[in-house]
Amino acid sequence: MIRVLLADDQALIRVGLRMLLDSADDIDVVGEAVDGAQAAELAITARADVVLMDIRMPNVDGLEATRRIAANEELAGVRVLILTTFEADEYVYDALRAGASGFLVKDTDPGELLQAIRVVARGDSLLSPSITRRLIADIVSRPRPGPAPTGHRLAQLTDREREVLTLVGTGLSNDEIATRLYLSPFTAKTHVSRILTKLGARDRAQLVVAAYEAGLVTPGSP
Repeated sequence: MIRVLLADDQALIRVGLRMLLDSADDIDVVGEAVDGAQAAELAITARADVVLMDIRMPNVDGLEATRRIAANEELAGVRVLILTTFEADEYVYDALRAGASGFLVKDTDPGELLQAIRVVARGDSLLSPSITRRLIADIVSRPRPGPAPTGHRLAQLTDREREVLTLVGTGLSNDEIATRLYLSPFTAKTHVSRILTKLGARDRAQLVVAAYEAGLVTPGSP
């Protein structure tokens, strides 16, 4: 059973989300938070697996809540799935860097939302939809001050690992990477795991950010 915490300051949205999630046999809503501070606290007490997090909330917003969850060792297994609107696009990049495992727009099809929760809960990141790649490409292409935080760590990667990281950055799955590089799926997965460890990344979402920051992938790359 996937334990989900809802974090949104709008009661009507929480009610709608709860009704949808309660309709799934494998998902259990274990709590509701009205701001980021409460979300970070309830993630511990409610023993959530996934936090469905809105960005714009009063007091402590979803970005800060995501940072707190990602920084808390007690919550190492908790995944944050951001809910956003196109008006809030500028926050998505920061959310991924803060530790979110992916994001969805609020008008996502109900079936896709349920599947997204399952994907994130099993430790993957929600980066397959083309809209996600386009959105990340747009955000990461904007100038940002200072050097890329993962730049010095890229030197630890082998040539093959840099190649794999580039393909992860374009949104390819392990199986697709294996096909592209003539590897076994197990070998491709092993490369991704080693890259995660070397870069200190939580999941594939942060690897995509690292690939863009390092210039391995440029906006609009196929």
